[in-house]
Amino acid sequence: MPGSHAIKNLREVDDAAVKGGFSENQEAHFASGALGTEATGFSYLVVKPGRRQAFGHRHEAAEEVYVVVRGSGRMRLDDETVEVGELDAIRVAPKVTRKFEAGDEGLELIAFGPRHEGDGEVFFDFWVD
Repeated sequence: MPGSHAIKNLREVDDAAVKGGFSENQEAHFASGALGTEATGFSYLVVKPGRRQAFGHRHEAAEEVYVVVRGSGRMRLDDETVEVGELDAIRVAPKVTRKFEAGDEGLELIAFGPRHEGDGEVFFDFWVD
């Protein structure tokens, strides 16, 4: 049945960090379009060794789950900072601002949750020191 499934290597999905000018810190492969998802947001994120993501973000309605597939680091969730490592799954409720920082070996994550167009808000001044 046409359209019943899709397969795409996540490393082959365009890196939005290059387009956004953030490739010094990270990669961001937003795969929903490449997979043709209708209701699920899905991405492969890489934070380079010793770096933080260029900005934090939050959602008004979407709950997200992040799974660390390689490496370790820290994650800022509003005012709390937590350690994260391989195969940790982190659920983040709507309205919680989040941002990742990689350890010495870098940090690779899969993120997924429901798609809500226009639901994201970006914060460039979140978790700076």
